[in-house]
Amino acid sequence: MSERSPDQRRGQIRDQIRELLDSLYRVESGRILATLIRLLGDFDLAEEAMHEAFAAALVTWPQAGVPDNPRPWLISTGRFKAIDRMRRRARFDDETQKDFALYHYREGDARGNQAAPHGEVGDDQEIEDDRLRLIFTCCHPALPPEGQIALTLREVCGLTTEEIARAFLVTPATLAQRIVRAKAIIRDKAIPYQVPASQELPARLGAVLLVVYLIFNEGYSAVTKSNAGFQGQSHALRKEVASTNPATRGAELSPQLSPQLSNEAIRLGRLLLGLLPEPEVMGLLGLMLLHESRRAARISGDGDLILLEQQDRSLWNREQIAEGISLTESALQSRRFGAYTLQAAIAGVHAESSSVASTDWRQITLLYDQLLRIQPSPVVELNRAVAVAMCEGLEQGLALIDALLAREQLSGYHLAHSARADLCRRLGRIPEARVSYEKALALASQEPDRRFLARRLEELK
Repeated sequence: MSERSPDQRRGQIRDQIRELLDSLYRVESGRILATLIRLLGDFDLAEEAMHEAFAAALVTWPQAGVPDNPRPWLISTGRFKAIDRMRRRARFDDETQKDFALYHYREGDARGNQAAPHGEVGDDQEIEDDRLRLIFTCCHPALPPEGQIALTLREVCGLTTEEIARAFLVTPATLAQRIVRAKAIIRDKAIPYQVPASQELPARLGAVLLVVYLIFNEGYSAVTKSNAGFQGQSHALRKEVASTNPATRGAELSPQLSPQLSNEAIRLGRLLLGLLPEPEVMGLLGLMLLHESRRAARISGDGDLILLEQQDRSLWNREQIAEGISLTESALQSRRFGAYTLQAAIAGVHAESSSVASTDWRQITLLYDQLLRIQPSPVVELNRAVAVAMCEGLEQGLALIDALLAREQLSGYHLAHSARADLCRRLGRIPEARVSYEKALALASQEPDRRFLARRLEELK
């Protein structure tokens, strides 16, 4: 067998380096970008610098060898290239040059084979802190909700603009504008790139967790209508954040599920838990895992929605259920839990039950009582009413729903009318059930919901 030519050997080395860089990008790009944003103070410049650093590695490493510690090498090279670019564009004033001198070091060190000293780019803990800074910056309350979500998916999760646009059923240009506006607000308001002080952390962490859960909900209950992007449904999603009772949700939402967004939210939850192991972070991650565990059982082969009581529970993901329950129990034991942990506890009761009939509805009712004390919401009251119906009697639950609808807070919420219709149907009050199903159908905007309600009406003829 003939030996390979020098060109062939170089090509093989280059291919191996390319594979290594692809792997590094998947695993390390989030950390690298977060640190470059801290060092450079600009999102767009940091993104360009990171991509230039990876391109430089593809040129340099085949000749010079792979550094012992590639991540600091990429950070240092990216920073150097950004500084070089800014100098070429004459965008450095004297003060900015002084600031960057704190981080700058000789060109030969940046482009050499060995990584920069840890003091130059930060040790592993500082780099992990950079990821936490990035999350809090992307989820800053000064940004509009759709901007927080788009920026988090782009900068923290690493999704492309096109991927995010497809998930939210908007054009890439529209999605790009959301990201541009969010970055402009960060720049114009001089939003600091930092983790909030301890006294601000609870409120700010709540905003971060809400963004993560909204991302999860968007993937778990992805809409099918072409004009139903996040902008138009943020209010509805925020109401649904409080809704964890699958019986109340009845038909649930769309069969056009988007597992990528749900998986990104779960990955983001794991990242947050590793960086900030607070009880509510545990609770949110547990809640997402428990909901996600039922994905395979939620829709039929024809794309129709399957009610909880009709789902094949053998399809539920037991590993996700076990992890979700473990996280939830740890959060509950801390005695510092909040709404996400209580919602996870409710989801856990459903997950551990072999059927709707064997579900401990009284425990679910008590959990909703606690949830109402810390997060009052008509949607939570609706969910509690269904739990009461299941453990105390259908009439009692129906009376609670009627009282809710009389307050008109949920008069435009199709699931409230659907829940009322279901209880009336079970009680044999068919004319009332038909009227409530018709109201729910008139209010439902998603086609899977409409098909389910239309089938219910047909069954009552």
